Amino acid sequence: MFSNKSVLATGLLFNAIITLPAAAGTIEFASAPIPVTDAEKRSILTSDYAMIDGNRVAINYQVLLRAGATTAADPNGGVFGLLYTSNGNPLVAEDGSYYISNDNDFTSILRGTDNKLYSVSHFESRPGAMYLTEINQDATSGVLTAVRTRSLDFAAVRGGWVHCAGSVTPWGTHLGSEEYEPDAKQWRDNTITEYNAAMASYFNAAPSAAATVVNPYDYGYPVEIKVDDFNHATVTKHYSMGRIALELGYVMPDNKTVYLSDDGTNVGLFRFVAKTAGDLSNGTLWAAQWNQINSSGAGTAKLNWVNLGYANDEQVKEWIAAYRFADIFDETTPVLDANGVDTGACPVGYTSINAGHEDGSHQCLKLRDVNQDGAIGSEDERIASRLETRRWAAMEGATTEFRKMEGITFNSQANKLYIAISEVDRGMLNFGRVGKTGRYDKYDLGGHNHITLTNGNVCGAVYALDIDGSYTARSMSGLVMGIPLTKNYGAANDSANFDGNNECDLNSIANPDNLTYMPGYDTLIIGEDSGTGHQNDMVWAYQLSSGRLTRIQTTPYGSETTSPYFYPNVNGFAYLMSVIQHPYGESDADKLEDATAARGYTGYFVFPAMTR
Repeated sequence: MFSNKSVLATGLLFNAIITLPAAAGTIEFASAPIPVTDAEKRSILTSDYAMIDGNRVAINYQVLLRAGATTAADPNGGVFGLLYTSNGNPLVAEDGSYYISNDNDFTSILRGTDNKLYSVSHFESRPGAMYLTEINQDATSGVLTAVRTRSLDFAAVRGGWVHCAGSVTPWGTHLGSEEYEPDAKQWRDNTITEYNAAMASYFNAAPSAAATVVNPYDYGYPVEIKVDDFNHATVTKHYSMGRIALELGYVMPDNKTVYLSDDGTNVGLFRFVAKTAGDLSNGTLWAAQWNQINSSGAGTAKLNWVNLGYANDEQVKEWIAAYRFADIFDETTPVLDANGVDTGACPVGYTSINAGHEDGSHQCLKLRDVNQDGAIGSEDERIASRLETRRWAAMEGATTEFRKMEGITFNSQANKLYIAISEVDRGMLNFGRVGKTGRYDKYDLGGHNHITLTNGNVCGAVYALDIDGSYTARSMSGLVMGIPLTKNYGAANDSANFDGNNECDLNSIANPDNLTYMPGYDTLIIGEDSGTGHQNDMVWAYQLSSGRLTRIQTTPYGSETTSPYFYPNVNGFAYLMSVIQHPYGESDADKLEDATAARGYTGYFVFPAMTR
């Protein structure tokens, strides 16, 4: 349901109502209302307008496609979000119906080599899916219409996995992700979780068969899509870039340096430097080391970088087929005290680490002679660096204490990278939890404990990273933080904004997720993935020079905002993508009255071209 603030998914996208003289490169959004009534909380609310360079431009949220939809021009063609198995058959749900994912995520706008416009859209499922959609652009209004859509074939790379956020490379390809990589240790221990076992369905097998049909080392990599035309698109997994719970990779202007965010608990920050500009198939991987300067707020640190070595895609592809967790590491029990309690130490010869992504975990590991050449050498280290990237990074001294690292974007004018941390908690504190008393060993015991913030913030923060001339991040500090409405986590404060449904102030961010920067307009767009922080997730515009934060969109119950991504000029129009994932799916499922309301929205806002 759309309210009057969200207008409709059809019609003209903007009208220049008032024209005023203004300084170049200015944008100010009218504030979107806070949803209060049940009807508003079921709706998509947006700003009424934006003042762009002095011109008042109406804001309408446009829907390109919803999950389960077909296109008007090709009604018998692809069903947007329908999942497929490895043999090209639709995935069948337990009730016998075809399985359609409502987990719409990142959606790009690309130009094919045939000069037509296309989008590649993620579905954050297991198995995952990416859809290629041919789009038509109205020359007068800029409205985008889906002409036809189809699922991309991932059989050659053994399927896709939890495609989350993404980006567009400077050379015009789609760079996707595979989030929450399956823990290969579960395959060794025969403890495969239901979450990971779901991938067996891609191979037409029951979850109980996951141990034999699913190789966990096939998933957790950047995925590049090159579009020639609707019938020809190339899917490439870049195994050389490392295997993590990849939120997204973001390519810097040198066409070589890529920042990789790692989502989950006790995770790291990674940087890949390609050997050749515009070619991500081979290069050197680095992991960040946090050297804390200030423990207050979101913290401040200098960043050092740990070199994890060089590899190319073909090498790593061979390693994936050849090696398993037990081939890479010996593991033993930590040293226990007289009462059987973990001391945080490991026996001699083993390295003590604490690395996630599912949760904190003290582990004692030793690298094996992986390739069995009679000695442990650089190739064994490189195998570990690509198949067990986070664990090996921790063993080499990198920081694996971040909590839910999310979106990345870059401000070339200020030479700053921005990264969202959804919750500043757990491993980012010093043996603690936000608002909880007592000692919490789980997230720091056995690890390096580089990050020791004083208070943390369950509403999260966006960080700014200073970049040097080689596009290397040298420092990291909090830029904008959410405002908790709790004295203790879960206990309501007396704030006037607390309404029993929101643990974070409704006039500030809660659990920031994906980010995009509007170059030339000094504005950062922040999307949320909030459960209890905000009942209705929101998208914000943050004016960097003034610190002004403006709410520009709210989403229905149980949704997550995904895919904010800005395109300054596509044939004379600017686009801000905004995807609404799984309405009623994260919370408030009891409020779902019509099953069709749960379908995800892949949509956007359009403006006049904004190239500065």
